[in-house]
Amino acid sequence: MNLETLTPRGIVAELDKYIVGQDAAKRAVAVALRNRFRRAKLSEEMREDVIPKNILMIGPTGVGKTEIARRLANLAGAPMLKVEATKFTEVGYVGRDVDSMIRDLTDIAVAMVEKEKLAGVQENAKTQVEERLLDLLVERPEPRARRARNPFETMFGQAEEADDETESDSYQVQMEQAERLRGRMKEKLAAGELESAEVEVEIEESRGGSARMFGPGGMEDMSFDMQNALGNLFPKDKKNRKVKISEARRILQGEEAQKLVDREAVTAEAIERVQEAGILFIDEIDKVAGREGAHGPEVSREGVQRDILPIVEGSSVMTKYGMVRTNHILFIAAGAFHVSKPSDLIPELQGRFPIRVELEPLTEDDFRRILTEPRNALLKQYAALLEADGVTISFTDDGIDEIARLARQVNEQTENIGARRLHTIVEKLLEAVSFDAPFEDSQSAQNTVTVDEAYVRDRLAALVRDEDLSRYIL
Repeated sequence: MNLETLTPRGIVAELDKYIVGQDAAKRAVAVALRNRFRRAKLSEEMREDVIPKNILMIGPTGVGKTEIARRLANLAGAPMLKVEATKFTEVGYVGRDVDSMIRDLTDIAVAMVEKEKLAGVQENAKTQVEERLLDLLVERPEPRARRARNPFETMFGQAEEADDETESDSYQVQMEQAERLRGRMKEKLAAGELESAEVEVEIEESRGGSARMFGPGGMEDMSFDMQNALGNLFPKDKKNRKVKISEARRILQGEEAQKLVDREAVTAEAIERVQEAGILFIDEIDKVAGREGAHGPEVSREGVQRDILPIVEGSSVMTKYGMVRTNHILFIAAGAFHVSKPSDLIPELQGRFPIRVELEPLTEDDFRRILTEPRNALLKQYAALLEADGVTISFTDDGIDEIARLARQVNEQTENIGARRLHTIVEKLLEAVSFDAPFEDSQSAQNTVTVDEAYVRDRLAALVRDEDLSRYIL
């Protein structure tokens, strides 16, 4: 979808197809995404000064924080990375350094751009593949090299010229025969008549491998490919394999497509996309919220915040593809903040997340809507999975109401894990059907399963009543 057509209302409407409720969070990310389009319309001088308004999402687990960011990135075609703040440690401690999140995001962007470029050259690559297949099927005759004359043969020059003409005529005949044969083979290839025929293809296999470079500050991700770094010091091995033409076409298609892609252009576009459209989702930010004066690991928590700060503020990070500036990456941080509060973050980091949105805990009505409304609704997924085994499953309204009620009840009795509770409930509910399918008698009435209120209670009510048991199973 074109970014120009994505108005804030349109973005929210698209997010509504997959995420129930959380209107405040949807509006915040919609405005943030639209501001990228607005910024692109500004003069170059002003455009550099307009920075993204980063977002802090506050809410319990399972209410849609990650899903909102993921769907937003898919909508905009932007590279997006989710990281957990708890994976990083203060410089000097054992653990990942915060720069690695930018390197990982750049890897994602390179893979995304490369996939797009490869898709764009498939038709051209297909033409090259057909020619290579014809070369494998019909060998072109090679002209004989002219013999070097020596002074003693000059007297026989006329005879030599006659020999050359004879050889030329013979070569021309062979070429015409080869071209006629290639024409017939091309027709057979197009008709799919040669897919089972075998040809011998040459496949390159790399010697050597990749080495990982470790440096100070936990720069464990600064890896490089030994073969690329040292060029022909590790030449590629070439191995001949006999394969069917259908397999050869797949192998050659990949090779030809790779040849048509400009690697430098891919890298440049990927870096540009990270810098201008990248989205970095930092989850569990509340777990590193801590101030000075604390003891033990909390000192390191503040250190993590201070290490994250320059990345969010805007800095340059060296990746294996080149320098990446973080000034205009959109950062979305999220956390439950059950124990800590956003004000427990260091003031500098708080200031870099000016937009705060609180996501509401899910209600029983939300659970009911989540089960049925989104395009990828959970009940639709199970119905499609069982239909693959010839089992038709239908959910009645009272059955859906009962599933939603039990999910809300278990969340209240145990830990509130939001919509993820629906996965455990529905999986347990359909466990027997999923195991028994496909049924031996394809005409059996068992092939149609109706999940109503009685069905749900029969299989789950006892588990929900036993609070200790439900903590383990549901």
